[in-house]
Amino acid sequence: MGLSASKRVQNTFRTSSEFNSACSAVFADCLSLSQHAFAGVRPYQLFSAAERLHTILSDSLPIVSKWVPDPPNRAHVDRALETVLSHRAAQEEQTALDEVEFKEFAVAAFADAVVSGAGKEILKRLPVAVAGIAGFGVVVKPGKEVVAAVIGAYALGVVTSIYISLDG
Repeated sequence: MGLSASKRVQNTFRTSSEFNSACSAVFADCLSLSQHAFAGVRPYQLFSAAERLHTILSDSLPIVSKWVPDPPNRAHVDRALETVLSHRAAQEEQTALDEVEFKEFAVAAFADAVVSGAGKEILKRLPVAVAGIAGFGVVVKPGKEVVAAVIGAYALGVVTSIYISLDG
């Protein structure tokens, strides 16, 4: 399949003009809310920034409206901040994110949320179908190998369809 699911989603966000303009708008909004007291967005502003981004992106990006029904949670925001800060040359005392870092934060947070939502969908679809296939196998008695092959094929189909839909 090539790229991992998270890299695929990150590429979708990085190349999306809607995503880029939403990031710029929310970054400017964060600076305005802090009355330009900082050179960038401070960590305490990131959770509400992610909520504002979610509100904007839910209407304009199908990948967000489909896979991220709620704004990224604190865990997604914290992981994304750690990812961005780990790319800095040295741990600077000032942790305000400039516009480029804020965009990378948003990409990481929303990619994590999308992949999490897709994983939940897989966990929701597979158990019921596997139980149905296994039940059918009990009634029809085609053999364990056939039932296992059908379950495997179904699982592969579900995972593949969800992976393909992550393209946006």
